[in-house]
Order: sequence, then C-alpha cells, then structure tokens
Amino acid sequence: MKRTAFTHFHEQMGAKMSPFAGYNMPIEYGTGINDEHITVRNGVGVFDVSHMGEFWIKGAKALDFVQWVTSNDASKLTVGDVQYSCFPNAKGGIVDDLLVYKFADDKYLLVVNAANIDKDWAWVNAQNKFGVELENSSDNIAQLAIQGPKATEMLQSLTDVDLKSIEYYTFKVGKFAGVENVIISATGYTGSGGFEIYMDNKDGEKIWNAIFGVGKPYNLKPIGLAARDTLRLEMGFCLYGNDIDDTTSPIEAGLGWITKFNDVKNFIDKDVLLKQKNEGTIRRLVGFEMVDKGIPRHDYEIVNANDVVIGKVTSGTMSPMLKLGIGMGYVPSELSKPDSEIFIKIRGKNLKTKVVKLPFWKV
Repeated sequence: MKRTAFTHFHEQMGAKMSPFAGYNMPIEYGTGINDEHITVRNGVGVFDVSHMGEFWIKGAKALDFVQWVTSNDASKLTVGDVQYSCFPNAKGGIVDDLLVYKFADDKYLLVVNAANIDKDWAWVNAQNKFGVELENSSDNIAQLAIQGPKATEMLQSLTDVDLKSIEYYTFKVGKFAGVENVIISATGYTGSGGFEIYMDNKDGEKIWNAIFGVGKPYNLKPIGLAARDTLRLEMGFCLYGNDIDDTTSPIEAGLGWITKFNDVKNFIDKDVLLKQKNEGTIRRLVGFEMVDKGIPRHDYEIVNANDVVIGKVTSGTMSPMLKLGIGMGYVPSELSKPDSEIFIKIRGKNLKTKVVKLPFWKV
C-alpha cells in the first residue's frame, strides 16, 4: 500500500487509517466526523489529498488534445485558469471527472481522481492522436487542501503571493513556506473556500510543518476523508464511483454546464450528448432532503408513491449543518423538479422525501 508524504503525520496524530485508492489514508482523527466537518465550515482544516492523480499535457497541439478528450471548452482558459470537466467514454458515459489547469498554450495539467489514475492514464494515451507529450506525475506530487473561511488569513504569512487575488478556479505558482514553484489553487471540494497546495514529495514535510506552525491561533485541525465526503455532499458535488461513472452521462448527471457544444470544439461523444441535451434524458440526478426522519445511505432504494422502485441513492448522509438527512440519486426525469415527492426505503419503510435544488448548504 502506498504512503503519501504526510502519512507519518496522520499516524502520529492518531488518525483512523484505511486503504483508499491504493493508499493508506486518514479517514478521521478521533474527534468525530461532525466535529471535523464543522471545523472546515467555520474555521480551517487540512486534508491530505496527495492520492489524486496529475497528468501533464505538453506540446504544440496540447489544446487540441484537451479539447478532444474533455467535455468542457478549454479554449476559453487563459494562463492561470482552472476548469472543471469530464472525460466522455465514447459510450455515453464518463471515464472520470477532472480539473484542467492551463500553464501555457502548450502546457496543461489534468488532475484526476485517485481511484481512476491507471484507467485515466490508459485512456488519455489511447486518445493521443495529436502527438502531445504525456507525463504521469501522480507519484511525485503531494497535495494538501487547506479549506475553510479562515484559510486565506492563516496562510498569507507563508507566501508573497497575494492569496486574496486567487479567485475561485484560478491558480498561481510561487514561493510558499520557503519552497519554490508551489502551485496554489482555489478549487476546493468543500464549498467553504480555501486552497489546494501542490508540491514535490520531498517538500511535503517542510510545508506541512509550516502550515501547522501558523495554524495554532486558528485552531487548525487535520481533516479526514470521511468529513471531506460529507462536506462535498452538502454542496451537491458529484463523487466519481457514486454519483457518476461509466454508465452515467454528464447530461443526466446535471453536468450539462461542463459539456459545451460549439463550432470550435469537437470532442468524444459530442453527437450522443448533444442529442441528449436536445431531446432530454429518461433519468436525472437530483438532490433530496428527508421529510420523514431517517438517514439515506448509498444504494438504498428510491421508490415512488406506488412503492415502485425508480432508482437508488448514490450518496447520502445526515447533514452536520442542516441536521437532516440529505442525498442524491437518479430518478425519472418527470420526478426531477424541485418539491417532487419521492420515498427512500429504509429498513422496510418508505420514508417521505422531497427533491430540492442544489446545493443543500447555502452560505
């Protein structure tokens, strides 16, 4: 099992460790998932996300390649921009969702999900009809996500880069905690602000210690993957393997906003997805809140008023901020409008639920 540049810190702090995507990762640190969740919402917390994958795309036709393999329109990116996108799988589904970073006209960074690194690497290589240089740096790059409303103030003393100038979905490269060429990105997965810091593995310990060195006045805490999941779910962010996968299209998953159809962009599955956009889909991914008391869990059945199974819960939890059960799942399109009544089957009982507009948690 792989270890990140920070694994020994997690172990020293008493984290509950568990295998995830081939890595030994911290799930929680002992104070409870709700405490870690609320820490990020109200203060600041640090996640080790070094298990994520990073692919460099280099060459004169780098943009052409990115345009072909991803659904969003990367031609709109300027240097320093980041874009959320997905890899269509040539069968109407999704290979993975990802972030696209533009470093130069001939240089892009794709950040992919940890569990899909090998699959994604094989996919991008199979699609390389443009002769671009592909480099898999996943094992060489460490990444920390410092999330929460106090992150900017806490981190500013560690860098000359004006952190307030890094707008949502942009990045800068600069000196951080005495380390050169650190990528500082504002692309958080929690909905509470903050930054992602990309560094070489060899610099991980120095940067970790520097962050915790300035963090004490802010009650900085390490946060595990369990709270990361509840935080992203409150925002209605999709998790690959749960809410999207090779059998779900970006259109039915509500990701039409990252699927761009225009004359300057040709991409895998463009015709199939354009037809779905124009004609509609049989099902849609929706968010729902429990009306009856209960906690929806992954794979619980969704039924209609006649007790007919119409779908399954793809993600579900008890929201630490809202104090009620929330979740996402695919339902027939006619039941996808807000306030539509559906039911979650929990321990043999059909509990009333209503479809709501995402995100669940609104600041």
